[in-house]
Amino acid sequence: MKYSYTTKGTCSRRIDLELDGDVVRSVEFIGGCNGNTKGIAALVKGMKVDDVIARCEGIRCGMKSTSCPDQLTCALKEAMAQRG
Repeated sequence: MKYSYTTKGTCSRRIDLELDGDVVRSVEFIGGCNGNTKGIAALVKGMKVDDVIARCEGIRCGMKSTSCPDQLTCALKEAMAQRG
C-alpha cells in the first residue's frame, strides 16, 4: 500500500511511504533536513509499523511540539486506519 501524508509543524512538507501489511517497505520525506530524513527512512525500512510508532512517537525537534520522526508516526497511524 502506498500512502502520502502532508506533515504539520515540521520543515518536511510531505511523507510518502509504502507498507507491506504491517511492515514499512519505504519512506521518503519531501523537504526537511536531507541527511536526517534519509537516516530515519533507512532505519525504519523493514520494521513493523507498531515498532516504529513505539520508538518515534512524541519526539520533538527543538522547541516544536513535533518532529519528522513524530510526523512519520502520524502518517503510519493514518495509513493503517485507512487500510482498515
